[in-house]
Amino acid sequence: MPTRKKPDLQSRKTGAVAVIGGGIAGIQSALDIANSGFKVYLLEEQPSVGGTMAQLDKTFPT
Repeated sequence: MPTRKKPDLQSRKTGAVAVIGGGIAGIQSALDIANSGFKVYLLEEQPSVGGTMAQLDKTFPT
């Protein structure tokens, strides 16, 4: 009786993921998920991404 090969679940990634929040953690999460093979939608309420990190130059001027 021939043995059946189990499907490789790692290579069968389909679908999309929504990441809520474009702060530093949301951006990194979106990149990690996209690199693993999923389509990613990064949703941010503000007109630009970066969250508080984008304002650090105002908090800690150099």
